Amino acid sequence: MPNLSMLFGALLVLLGLVGYYAPEKFGEVGPEGTSPTALIPAALGGLLFLCGVIVALAPHTRKHVMHVAALLGLIGAAGGFMPLMRSKMDFSKASAVSGLMMIVLCCVFLVLCVRSFIRARIARAEGFPPNPKME
Repeated sequence: MPNLSMLFGALLVLLGLVGYYAPEKFGEVGPEGTSPTALIPAALGGLLFLCGVIVALAPHTRKHVMHVAALLGLIGAAGGFMPLMRSKMDFSKASAVSGLMMIVLCCVFLVLCVRSFIRARIARAEGFPPNPKME
């Protein structure tokens, strides 16, 4: 799970940086130009990446830090709806495309987190020893 956290964190950082520095790649930019809020996916991605690094360096923190990472994924999935609502679901606008990509990335990460949590609980119930390398 820490590797997935770092991967999705890096993808969200990339999404935020492209959304801020080259938003025309995603679609039209409004007359006011690029907003600093375009960096929100990068901030969220940085936190996800940090969660993965913490678990890699201190495996005994895995359970708690991965729950924080899952919470960040949930916050990111919910927060991705804001640019969609502001742009009235107009996918020709860069903000709507960026918001949709953030929703998709965070939802996939959240599903993988829940799947991992369920597998860990089943393994514990069956008496298997904890395996910090298990993905």
